[in-house]
Amino acid sequence: MAHALIEKYKGHLLATVLTAGVLGLLVLWLGYRYWYFITGNVLLYSLLKIIVILVPLLLGVAYLTYAERKIIGYMQVRIGPNRVGPRGWLQPIADAMKLLFKEIIFPTNANRFLFVVAPMLSIAPALAAWAVFPFTDTLVLANIDASLLYILALTSVGVYGVIIAGWASNSKYAFLGAMRSAAQIVSYEIAMGFALVGVLIAGGSLNLVEIVEAQQGSFLHWFWLPLFPLFLVYFISGVAETNRAPFDVAEGESEIVAGFHVEYSGMAFAVFFLAEYANMILIAALAALMFLGGWLSPFEGTWFEAWFAWVPAIFWMLAKTALMLLFFLWFRATFPRYRYDQIMRLGWKVFIPITIVWLVVEAAAVMAGIGPWFV
Repeated sequence: MAHALIEKYKGHLLATVLTAGVLGLLVLWLGYRYWYFITGNVLLYSLLKIIVILVPLLLGVAYLTYAERKIIGYMQVRIGPNRVGPRGWLQPIADAMKLLFKEIIFPTNANRFLFVVAPMLSIAPALAAWAVFPFTDTLVLANIDASLLYILALTSVGVYGVIIAGWASNSKYAFLGAMRSAAQIVSYEIAMGFALVGVLIAGGSLNLVEIVEAQQGSFLHWFWLPLFPLFLVYFISGVAETNRAPFDVAEGESEIVAGFHVEYSGMAFAVFFLAEYANMILIAALAALMFLGGWLSPFEGTWFEAWFAWVPAIFWMLAKTALMLLFFLWFRATFPRYRYDQIMRLGWKVFIPITIVWLVVEAAAVMAGIGPWFV
């Protein structure tokens, strides 16, 4: 049946791809033709940089779903999506088109305004956080001194989208899912915040560029080694905060059927879906930035440095982010779902005490000037 549908709409798909290609070439030509005018206008130049960041990010979000289905398929000896396009490469586009044309159903007596606003409150912080994210030491939209504080403040707003979605749906199941998700997010955000305090102590700055520069040297100089417990706490807390397996109890299909967004459909549901994957990419990128040296080469300061000098800095940043995202997918294919009381116990009784103890140890090391990390 799927093959018959593909054959039926093959002409439409080719027309869509050709149109997108022509429009893309037109935009590139206009950018090349009026480049000096754009760079001379501060507003237009800032808008261009925002587009350059957001378009690859949204494409990455879409194709992360494809990568997840393929990678978990290989782990479980399955094929994964392979029907739409060569090797299934157009599957994310087909999924997006399906959700785009599906009807958005508003539950009876739901608060329509908040019902629509909730997905926006989830996706907006996940995208706006990239405004201060440094891809290299010079490739950053806004290099502000308190960039890490800005990211922490913005990502904390995402929990309001979860709560409002559950409440505005006028459904007890959605409301229960929202309460469980919000409690889980807030709990693990505390442990994640404490883990990042350790990075601030080691780097001596709130500026993300300066934190990466403090890790200069080989991979043995990166913060993952002296802050290994905090690295584990941060990453596992990130998995829990995004409601990903094995911490996806709030969305357990056997319990409350998708959790806080159970009443959402069409593009409203797709926005929540995009927000989850955008947050995954953000947490993976921050882990690479603060614990794995960001854009720094793992061979810096070693005998192999000259061999890899030709590799652009942004490649190392993207490669480390992809490695962290692989662990997100690996966890989903490996671990069974935890009980909710186990999840909350891990956050409050294990992670928070570990981070506090390690912060004390790290602060003592900084005061003592123990090298090479804490000088």
